[in-house]
Amino acid sequence: MGKRAIPVVDLSQFIHGDTPERMAFVEALGNTFHEIGFVGVKNHGISDELIEGFYREAKAFFNQPASLKRQYEIEGLAGQRGYTSFGKEHAKQSQVADLKEFFQIGQEVPEGHRSASDYPPNIHTRENPAFTDLGGKLYRAFEKAGSHLLRAIALHLKLPEDYFDAQIHHGNSILRAIHYPPITEEPNSAIRAEQHEDINLITLLVGASAGGLQLLNMEGQWLDIVPEEGELVINVGDMLQRLTNNYLKSTTHRVVNPPREEWHTPRLSIPFFLHPVSNMALDCLPQCITPGNPLAYGPITAGVYLDERLREIGLKK
Repeated sequence: MGKRAIPVVDLSQFIHGDTPERMAFVEALGNTFHEIGFVGVKNHGISDELIEGFYREAKAFFNQPASLKRQYEIEGLAGQRGYTSFGKEHAKQSQVADLKEFFQIGQEVPEGHRSASDYPPNIHTRENPAFTDLGGKLYRAFEKAGSHLLRAIALHLKLPEDYFDAQIHHGNSILRAIHYPPITEEPNSAIRAEQHEDINLITLLVGASAGGLQLLNMEGQWLDIVPEEGELVINVGDMLQRLTNNYLKSTTHRVVNPPREEWHTPRLSIPFFLHPVSNMALDCLPQCITPGNPLAYGPITAGVYLDERLREIGLKK
């Protein structure tokens, strides 16, 4: 096996380890996020059965006729819930739409909760109800794994371990099932997903059904990210980069088209975009502002920042 583009860490070492094991994990995760912005995570606690079940149901959903899928595309939700049809979203610097369609599941809060009006209800699919049922379960499992990773990041940043807990409890996270259909003709300069950075705190991605994910390293080279069986790929988003005044890196990445002989292969990918609550302040942490790394950003809340970015990528008008 060739050299990996990203290192791998073992989350069980942080959850179940003694103090030296936990601190070794914190150091490995923090250094990797500072230097590369991407890491592989094994023993993350999300069951294979849940992941495989959701993959199966997502595939069944996307294999349906476009007219049927469009019933679940709700005008005015900026793609935050339900279906978004092929060719709607583009990278912020590109005018050409990515070669993908997707379905999104968002946060659910108890009735009467103060954030209830912020979160539109999830869209449930009638044809294969297990798709959205399993999606809800996977959402919770991703939330749990993500909370452990953010605890480790907090310790690396010399913050209290529970610093992010209240900020992500009932946060605006999104589970997205992305389908890149087979490529049937020469694409109009578009690739499956043009180079971009994620908006959120961290993204947790469960291994895609076909390759193509690449990151841009510090030397300006595109490297293939090839996760091992049962591994999550985690990357820093722009909100965490902003909070840490560019100390933790939100790395540019893309999904390239397969070689022509594999154009007939669809690709299914399941990222979980871990977002905080909308009123979280993303003001740069004082410990990340130094003479060598002067203040790079003004104050903003996560909600205002998300709104700006959804407009940039064409999901919000």
